Amino acid sequence: MANEVICLDSSILIDYFRKSKKENSFFFELSNRYSSFAVSVITEFEILSGSNHKQKDFWNRFFHQILVIPFDHKSNKEAIKIFHDLKRQRKLIDLPDLFIGATAKAHNLKLATLNEKDFSRISGLEILSKKKK
Repeated sequence: MANEVICLDSSILIDYFRKSKKENSFFFELSNRYSSFAVSVITEFEILSGSNHKQKDFWNRFFHQILVIPFDHKSNKEAIKIFHDLKRQRKLIDLPDLFIGATAKAHNLKLATLNEKDFSRISGLEILSKKKK
């Protein structure tokens, strides 16, 4: 099992939560290969702001068990670079995704996502995605 920390996008967490058979989720697959996970505080915001009271209990327990990375000065500087690069290419993505990608990139983490289409626009961001079967 790899010891590196993997940053999880909201799509990974939502997929895991919604699947009745957790072993069919990409997060389950990742947890068999990696032992340490993190999320951007932006991911935490996305998940908790879209959750009802019962779901928030589940997610609060989850977020207490993994590293939640703040959107700090280093992440902000990376986000500005990414924004200008994507704007120049006319390939902007939603700001929450830009901030999540910037956080992962600024902290040299691979990003696990089911939203490869948008995150693949971020140059230099290493993405882990579910392979189509």
